[in-house]
Amino acid sequence: MAEPAFPASFLRETSDSCQSRVRPRRNFRRGLLTPLAPPTPLSPLVKIEGVPLSFTPSPAQDRAADRIGNAHRIDGLPRAGLARAGPLRALAFWHLASLDAPTVAIVWSLAFAWAGGVRLPLWVPLLLALVTWSVYVADRLLDARGGLRDPAQHTLRERHRFHWRYRRALLPMAIAAACAAAGIILAFMPPMARARDSILAAAALAYFSGVHSARNARQFPLRWPRSFPGKEFLVGVLFTAGCVLPAWHRPHALAAPNSAIWIFWIPAVFFAALAWLNCSCIARWESTDETWEARSGSPKHLLSDQRLKPPATFYASVLLACGGLFSAAVVVSAHPRPAALLSAGATSALMLALLDRTRERMTPLALRAAADLVLLTPLALLFFAWALK
Repeated sequence: MAEPAFPASFLRETSDSCQSRVRPRRNFRRGLLTPLAPPTPLSPLVKIEGVPLSFTPSPAQDRAADRIGNAHRIDGLPRAGLARAGPLRALAFWHLASLDAPTVAIVWSLAFAWAGGVRLPLWVPLLLALVTWSVYVADRLLDARGGLRDPAQHTLRERHRFHWRYRRALLPMAIAAACAAAGIILAFMPPMARARDSILAAAALAYFSGVHSARNARQFPLRWPRSFPGKEFLVGVLFTAGCVLPAWHRPHALAAPNSAIWIFWIPAVFFAALAWLNCSCIARWESTDETWEARSGSPKHLLSDQRLKPPATFYASVLLACGGLFSAAVVVSAHPRPAALLSAGATSALMLALLDRTRERMTPLALRAAADLVLLTPLALLFFAWALK
């Protein structure tokens, strides 16, 4: 079959158009089709670079991004921190679930009662544990909520992330614990004891509402002078008062012959200082970790040399331990039980000093849990008292 013949002019125009890659363009003014000019070849020295677009997110988008980031951290880190505990998993859970404060409150209240020679009914330590646990759970949930709303002003720890992550279980349990505590108060607590304890409850409520008030969320209730103790001091006083008042108000303690009621004041003041020191050490350790993380660009040897210097909390722990041992030596002849309790408190202060010196070798979670664990030294006195019966 013969191939069709094309005109030479047609073949010439087709070849030219393919070589120059000319595309027709409509000229609407003249009504004609005009060819485009062939593309100019680029120089090999010319580079095409991307230009970033300037996009400024709105404040609402910034807040949403912060909340999403905090939510991701809350969902991820607590589980990892608990897994890092390894063999100390139970100790980590004891701290993360806010079981440390009720345990210390029970041990201290029983120790004060033992030192005063009184026997507490079963409902007293149970009530103290329920109230302490519900207050601590509420405090950490509110702290976590504030950290999600304003990450710049609230630093979330692993205990806060744990509570926020399991808030659907912890919040109903805390409400149930508070209701059970109210039932115990109405059923078993004498009216006179209610009137006395209402003062402590009002002081604790004022502190709690002041710390978590939306109006004063960025600072503690008042503008404290720099030299005046703040939140840690009040926590130590309120916590120790709640532990010593059950033994103080027992009629056997007040009516016991040849007993010096003032002897309660020496261990009470000492353990209030110990609780204050515990809170101060924790606050300093956590703030120091943040400061050095922010300065991570500094030379390593400078960071290690400066962090190993003993801080003021170390000397305060040693000084408090010496004061407790001296007080125990003074009263041991007349009041051996308060002297033994002071010795146990001095041991706790020395352990805090040891933790302060070895904190570089511990994870923040283990260090925080150990700081509360060392407060359980009076438990040894209770064990020996029970064993020698």
